[in-house]
Amino acid sequence: MNNFFLETHQVVKRFANHTALNGVSIQVPEGQIFGLLGPNGAGKTTLIRIINRITAPDSGEVRFNGHLSQAEDIYHIGYLPEERGLYKKMKVGEQAIYLAQLKGLSKAEATSRLKLWFEKFEITPWWNKKLEELSKGMQQKVQFIITILHKPQLLIFDEPFSGFDPVNAELLKREILELKKEGHTIIFSTHNMASVEEICDNIALINHSEVVLQGNVKEVRSRFKANTYILSTPKGQPLKESPLFEIVDSQPTEEEIRYTLQKQQDMSNSALLTQIAQQTEIISFTECLPSMNEIFIRTVEGLDKH
Repeated sequence: MNNFFLETHQVVKRFANHTALNGVSIQVPEGQIFGLLGPNGAGKTTLIRIINRITAPDSGEVRFNGHLSQAEDIYHIGYLPEERGLYKKMKVGEQAIYLAQLKGLSKAEATSRLKLWFEKFEITPWWNKKLEELSKGMQQKVQFIITILHKPQLLIFDEPFSGFDPVNAELLKREILELKKEGHTIIFSTHNMASVEEICDNIALINHSEVVLQGNVKEVRSRFKANTYILSTPKGQPLKESPLFEIVDSQPTEEEIRYTLQKQQDMSNSALLTQIAQQTEIISFTECLPSMNEIFIRTVEGLDKH
């Protein structure tokens, strides 16, 4: 059973006439990457701000590493906000050292760690430049380094790939996975569903201020499956439809025919394969699981219709 590093219980937050969070409960397992998903305005950023103690909930509670969240916990959190907040006129290295000291590092330790990261990200020549002289992607790298430098137990990345080209987005993705290997717990808020499938272990989807879907990524995808399969057979042995399955699509290639099948709800895969094997040779057989993007759209649009 997973230990939860961070939990929120029935968190409510209202602003004037708007309810930003309405009884939101999430469980973030220790040492895993947790995707916090939802359309714009769903309440994700408000929840992140409450976890960071930037604002307080009207009711409900946040538990951090087994205890009720307290002021000292912010020293164990690294937060990369979507709206980056570095000082444009200040030199990059000087600023990074200053911010690292605010998180409890000595000047010597901050300088030593920063120089290693600047070399790793190939940005050492920018150490004495003002932030405004850097491209947006370079600024993002600097802020990422500052976020993780004090080795916090909990890392929160809000749209971390925003402003990155594909090469640097891949670099950042690798670093996030490496941080997970080192034992950090990570909350990853994004609109990019492809990256959710690649790096997240668990997700919570917030829509209209409430959690509408939560769980392990593989289990969530399995929950939304539609009994659809991809089957390949030799070209000279076409497949005929049966009362037990429907051929949704067929795509012939030079060597084979690739079918999309939908089987009856209560039929086992073994029974389906036995039925097909009586007709033709089976080259490959794969279950189609919906993408997180499809699940996101189906869940949000389905709820919006009610």
